[in-house]
Formats: sequence, C-alpha cells, structure tokens
Amino acid sequence: MSTIQHSDARIEFRLPSQWKREIEQAAMVQNRSLTDFATSVLTATARKVLADHAQHEHVQLSNRDRDRFLAMLDANAAPNKALRTAARKHSGRIA
Repeated sequence: MSTIQHSDARIEFRLPSQWKREIEQAAMVQNRSLTDFATSVLTATARKVLADHAQHEHVQLSNRDRDRFLAMLDANAAPNKALRTAARKHSGRIA
C-alpha cells in the first residue's frame, strides 16, 4: 500500500548556471523531472548524512567492556587524585 505525499514545503536557492545545466542533464539521462531528480538526490544524501551522524553518537561496547564498565559503576570507588584535580580545575566552568 503506497501513501500519497503532499508537497507543502519549498526550498529555494541559487546556484551557478553550469551546475544547473549539469543537474538538468542528469535528470534527463534518467528520464526524470528536475524536481523529482533533485528531491530524490537531496533526500537520499540527507538520510545518509543523518545515519552517519547517528553512528557517531553511539558507542557500542563488547560484552566484556560492558561488564567492566558496569562493574566500575557498581564499585562505588572514591575519586582518585587526578579526578579530584580535574574537578577542581573545571568546577568554575560547569553550570
């Protein structure tokens, strides 16, 4: 079952004439309208950029590293000298 997408937004921008001619030529090669070609290329690129960005926002740990990380959280160890020094150094920067 396909869904009908209603076009209710616009993007307007200027570009060099040569780029426009090349984009129009590429659309013709694929037998597509300029709008169809441009929107498909822009949305595909945007989705790839967002997917790549999402990969960098997450850290995937191995089972061993996950277990070690959770064990450290559960250990309730007192901060060491380096951590206390860093906390003092940056205490004025944290709101």
